[in-house]
Amino acid sequence: MNPLRVVVWGENVHEHKNPKVGAIYPRGMHAAIAEGLREFLPTAAVSTATLQEADHGLSVARLAETDVLTWWGHMAHDKVSDEVVDRVQKRVLEGMGLIVLHSGHYSKIFKRMLGTTCSLTWREADDRERLWVCNPGHPIARGLGTYFELPKEEMYGEPFAIPAPDEQVFISWFEGGEVFRSGCCWQRGNGKIFYFRPGHETYPTYHDKNVRRVIANAAEWARPQGQWIDSCPNAKNPPEKISLKA
Repeated sequence: MNPLRVVVWGENVHEHKNPKVGAIYPRGMHAAIAEGLREFLPTAAVSTATLQEADHGLSVARLAETDVLTWWGHMAHDKVSDEVVDRVQKRVLEGMGLIVLHSGHYSKIFKRMLGTTCSLTWREADDRERLWVCNPGHPIARGLGTYFELPKEEMYGEPFAIPAPDEQVFISWFEGGEVFRSGCCWQRGNGKIFYFRPGHETYPTYHDKNVRRVIANAAEWARPQGQWIDSCPNAKNPPEKISLKA
């Protein structure tokens, strides 16, 4: 099997505007996510792309050579080019995996792929988050215990305006009492999509070993199983002869 090719896409805005975020992620959140992938997937080819690059770092050629794309965005969803969103959607339908992280729930690409508003409730109050593994046999949960905890995180709560997941891997409980479907899987066309909730920018979440393990597991799970090109051909030459009936 060929080495897994992962592109970590990051908005790369908070890191330059908020000193607290810059202190936690001095090379950017995308760099920390990529570091975790390299830690758990040493044979994978992991690279990064950001909003500020030409084509947001996601040219047609780059996407054609990408097996799995991870996506973190928050304050600049509206700055993402619709043309790039079209490209990513096309590649997911063909077979590329897509991992959407935390506030990426409001990204153009996530809402496009799911066809809903993807809204939720939220609170920033240093809540403790407990992520329960509700599907322990799932590949994304490999290497985890019954649950793991993050000492401080932003709360996301139900209702979460998404289509019912094809598979549910995690459910979060927060110190304030809310629960949230925090690890959700879908298939769209030939591509697999995973949404993973943790990752608020003012917490060191992407340095956490369990979070890194989940993202790496998800990248392996989401890798293409084949490729389908949506060309809508006219099948003028059927494999069997058609009898003309009077």
